[in-house]
Amino acid sequence: MSKAGFVTIIGKPNVGKSTLMNTLIGQKIAITSYKPQTTRKQVRTIYTDENGQIVFIDTPGLQKGKDHLAKYMYEASLSTLKEVDLILVLVEPKLVRRDKNSTSDDPADLVPKDEKEVIRLAEKAADKTPVVLVITKVDTVPRDALLPILSSYSALWKKDTGKELADLVPVSARRKQGIEDLKKTIFSYLPEGEPFYGEDEVTTETEREIAQDIIREKALRLLQEEVPHGIAVKINRMKYRTAKAGEEICDIDADVLCEREAHKGIIIGKGGEMLKKIGTAARTDIEEMIGTKVNLKLFVRVRRDWKDDPALLKSLGYNEKDLKQ
Repeated sequence: MSKAGFVTIIGKPNVGKSTLMNTLIGQKIAITSYKPQTTRKQVRTIYTDENGQIVFIDTPGLQKGKDHLAKYMYEASLSTLKEVDLILVLVEPKLVRRDKNSTSDDPADLVPKDEKEVIRLAEKAADKTPVVLVITKVDTVPRDALLPILSSYSALWKKDTGKELADLVPVSARRKQGIEDLKKTIFSYLPEGEPFYGEDEVTTETEREIAQDIIREKALRLLQEEVPHGIAVKINRMKYRTAKAGEEICDIDADVLCEREAHKGIIIGKGGEMLKKIGTAARTDIEEMIGTKVNLKLFVRVRRDWKDDPALLKSLGYNEKDLKQ
């Protein structure tokens, strides 16, 4: 009998959760960027093969904040730990140097503080849910550096829980190293059962939600460090029509929301050049996604309080229950 279950991927901001999930399912669904907190809400993607079905839940990076959006993102990450069959904890292949005055030789001391915080959140759920530690970006370190890293994380887990880690899998999403091993490991922990979704389904996100994310991703990539993460995208209209020549066209009107007037000018750019670049890049990806020509119009609007506006956040797709936390 085939297997089917839910798997969450947690980790610190910008550790590469969305990139790993996209690689596991074989196509791009979750948006990615080198900037922290690119993912702002839960994204479910579906992988199906002859072994069964894995429903991946990608979450925002675990980082506390004060505004409604930051609180939502943190709660969204924590809530998934109670709802899944397996937790993947994604960490980078880095260790800290031992303090020269330290008399300890415990390898667990070398795990970075931010990674320890993520590990310890997973430990709280480990009594009921199995945890697999995934060391990502292993292509960025020499092979002989991996063993000390694996040893340090294993030592930390045993020190905190008194148990051995269930599994530890090194991968490189960029080079697709270890991806098949990770899939096999995941299936080994899932219960037997029928698929939750059709074999052709790859996400629970709607076209509208994915289009919003694509526009936001292109803005983040093209703006680089010029505008902080205080931007959002809201699609006001997404409608299909048939042109006179019989060609199907999708009209999309979307607002790019920012927090300051100064940011608005940067997003638009000199003579509208930056906004045009964002629109062109986004339109290409959206057309590829829906298989139809897209007429995309972008408008930049200043909303200084958008991160603390529950009604607006709800309209952007965030969960109302979590916004009340």
